[in-house]
Amino acid sequence: MTLQELLGIDTPVIQAPMAGSQGSALAIAVSNAGGLGSLPCAMLGSDTLRAELETLSAATRRPYNVNFFCHTPPVPDAAREADWRRALAPYYAEFGIDPDAVQAGPGRAPFTAAIADVVAPFKPPVVSFHFGLPSADLVARVKSWGAKVMSSATTVAEAQWLEAHGADVIIAQGNEAGGHRGMFLSEDLDGQLGTFALLPQIVRAVRVPVVAAGGIADARTVSAAQALGAAGVQAGTAFLLCPEATTSTVHRAALKSPAAAHTALTNLFSGRPARGILNRLMREQGPISHAAPAFPLATAAIAPLRAKAEAQESGDFSPLWCGQNPSACRERPAADVVRDLGAAWR
Repeated sequence: MTLQELLGIDTPVIQAPMAGSQGSALAIAVSNAGGLGSLPCAMLGSDTLRAELETLSAATRRPYNVNFFCHTPPVPDAAREADWRRALAPYYAEFGIDPDAVQAGPGRAPFTAAIADVVAPFKPPVVSFHFGLPSADLVARVKSWGAKVMSSATTVAEAQWLEAHGADVIIAQGNEAGGHRGMFLSEDLDGQLGTFALLPQIVRAVRVPVVAAGGIADARTVSAAQALGAAGVQAGTAFLLCPEATTSTVHRAALKSPAAAHTALTNLFSGRPARGILNRLMREQGPISHAAPAFPLATAAIAPLRAKAEAQESGDFSPLWCGQNPSACRERPAADVVRDLGAAWR
């Protein structure tokens, strides 16, 4: 069975869920164009999640994907938080921010039974996860809706684990991919492979369809993924400048600038490694810092700096997520991106 048959889509192109840079509008546009649109849900409260699902289900009759995180919420560490605030103290002073007034930033909640209660009435056709899979009972509940389950693997071991625990589709997330790494069995960044090294190894190791993610930007990269055994492709960065995306002004400016050619994995903005365009905070603190609190607690202390800098049209303290191949990231409708990537599939 092809990925198209399994998911009910016309073309094997999946739009990566991108929290903070999109809402339902982008997912709707991609699904209506024949691909699989995705809605990032980890940062949505119950009311907003319900409203977005109502919008999605009303605006498209095509399959769509809802994406959730399944991390274990960390126990706050006061000493580590204090170290983090001390590292950021010079920036607080520069922007006139009172460190004692800094409150918790936007959270990222894992998939729970309570969230499943909100989603269940909509019976989404596809549900995807990042950082592994939720508990077996939650996976079974999702499948009881008739949904297909997808999740990201950054190593062969993760792919095998996902298959053994119920994933219907595995997304082979290469090191080139923008945004958060889906790694969950190990925190060792040295074990992260590029897409075209990782993909064929996962294809050989599992029986379920494998989707290539990371560096997918044009006909040649799609063809290369197909030649290496991919059942489909997932693209994220290529959609960030689409009018249907909610990408911020400073993020859009960075994507259109020469700076987009230099990305790095960083844990400064959330506490987990994620690929973004190198900016002042990453240069001065080092992209990876042991002082940064565990995911997603690092976000809180950065939030006021980001707000102050963005008010001055600066992305120096913003997570400017971007993959290593931004060549297809242009201002054009999402349907055009789907068409161009899908046309290369044979």
